[in-house]
Amino acid sequence: MGNHGSNLDDILAEDMHHWYNKFMRESPSGLITLFELKAILGLKGMSENANSYVDQVFFTFDMDGDGYIDFVEYIAAISLMLKGEINQKLKWYFKLFDQDGNGKIDRDELETIFSAVQDITRNRDIDPEEIVALIFERIDVKGEGELTLEEFIEGAKDHDDIMDMLKKMMDLTPVLIIIVEGRVG
Repeated sequence: MGNHGSNLDDILAEDMHHWYNKFMRESPSGLITLFELKAILGLKGMSENANSYVDQVFFTFDMDGDGYIDFVEYIAAISLMLKGEINQKLKWYFKLFDQDGNGKIDRDELETIFSAVQDITRNRDIDPEEIVALIFERIDVKGEGELTLEEFIEGAKDHDDIMDMLKKMMDLTPVLIIIVEGRVG
């Protein structure tokens, strides 16, 4: 699995021709299905939460909703995860968290996503219940039990400790390394 001393910024800086060849090797049709993504990531025997999280990630990256991730969506997803501005990342996280698509996230949605992320990244440094309690204690100032996109972004940006925890907890670098190295499960 070694990444030969290169980091993801270096990998992303490689020319598009190289990226396109790598993508086409992984998916000769030029489209990656949800099933293929799970195979590329070697995700077998995941918990139900982790499985639904991968589904949610896929559908979030499938920007045109056609059921496939094409090359443009693939590059956009990797670029966002590596180089996206914090506002872009927070919007992406929010879309990921808002599983029912109602424009708000509640405690259960957040906790489910955090637990699932930990199943995938194997990073269990932070207790999902603790960060969810902290987020709602600090950000949900009206005590409604749900957050809108604006509340989530502004609240997270106002609290460095929450931002640090989100960055650490939601670090998909290990997953991206598997994708860019093209390791098939």
